[in-house]
Amino acid sequence: MSHRASSSNAPGIVEFVILIALIISLVALSIDAMLPALPQIAADLGVTRINDSQFVISVFFAGMALGQLFFGPLSDSVGRRPAIIWGLLLFAAGCLLSIVAVDFEQMLLGRFLQGLGASGPRIVSIALVRDQYKGREMARVMSFVMTVFILVPIFAPAVGQGILQVADWRFIFAMFLCLILVVGLWFWKRQPETLARENRIEFSFAQLFVDIKGILRIRAALGYTLTMGFIFGAFIGYLSSSQQIFQMQYQLHALFPLYFGILACSVGCASLSNARLVMRFGMRRLSRIALRSICLLSFPFFVLALLSDGHPHLYLLMLYLLLLFFCFGILFGNLNALAMEPLGHIAGLGSAVVGSISTLISVVFGIIVADAYDETVLPLVLGFAILGLAGVLVMRWTEAGLAPDS
Repeated sequence: MSHRASSSNAPGIVEFVILIALIISLVALSIDAMLPALPQIAADLGVTRINDSQFVISVFFAGMALGQLFFGPLSDSVGRRPAIIWGLLLFAAGCLLSIVAVDFEQMLLGRFLQGLGASGPRIVSIALVRDQYKGREMARVMSFVMTVFILVPIFAPAVGQGILQVADWRFIFAMFLCLILVVGLWFWKRQPETLARENRIEFSFAQLFVDIKGILRIRAALGYTLTMGFIFGAFIGYLSSSQQIFQMQYQLHALFPLYFGILACSVGCASLSNARLVMRFGMRRLSRIALRSICLLSFPFFVLALLSDGHPHLYLLMLYLLLLFFCFGILFGNLNALAMEPLGHIAGLGSAVVGSISTLISVVFGIIVADAYDETVLPLVLGFAILGLAGVLVMRWTEAGLAPDS
């Protein structure tokens, strides 16, 4: 049964799905469309150490990590509409700051504000869906939304590359700004508030701190959150260094978006396949298989890469990454669901805490992996191997205190 907003002006299901999909996709677009522009940004803003350009990606994630912790509880206090609109405005301010940036520090401040702002629409829009739909109807809406979300990383680098063919990197941020204005106005005009005043919870930093400590005392929530942080850390390392690997090391230049999109398809296929696989194997068993597969793929491939001086044949690298990212696509949804399983009584806050802490952990490890890039794939592959092994060990610790798989 749906619990739609009472306004007669409320959008129908098709319009609602498109609107929410655009809002959620803002995060993926803001990361992946920037990748082809990193060399230009570094050159124009006087970045002398080439690996420092990666901070354009990692600082965005840092802002998003902190924002999730704030916007989730805030939306429970002031309502969904204000939280999403404030997030969009903050993102727009970050875009303006990046457009007029005269040095790299100003650019990074703009990116941090974009991440901070994007976290609001990203996390609150899920609550918006949960307010209006229940059970199978909610699952149906979210499946449509996530299909669009999966498609965005496949095409986003090509969008950035296309803009760079006719203009400079500042126009990518101008494109973000135009998109935000359109989506924000659409949301403001068409989407009514979905959280009734009598259901709102007063915001308190003191209570938030107490609730976070309570969540982190739950072994399953903590363990799966840490595991997610390690695995997503390896993925951020890839995102941050992918432009250097494909465009510079392998000299793909304009073909970079194509290769990036092919790898993004592997993550998408895994996400779409997971619904069937999880019914057969269960979340925990499937996650263990995926984590062990990351290790079994990465340690031998590191040896192979070492024997080829850190520059294995491109097709071998692509095969390795395709298999690896299929495992990642399995893990992203399942680890989040496993971390949230014991937090059903505080789902909103639990989602914010799990998302924020796992992202903060991943930013730290992602920076370490990407900053170690030395014009070979060795640091990236070793990062996948070590962080995958850390995930296996933490998951084993987590499940030592849990009942056997059902």
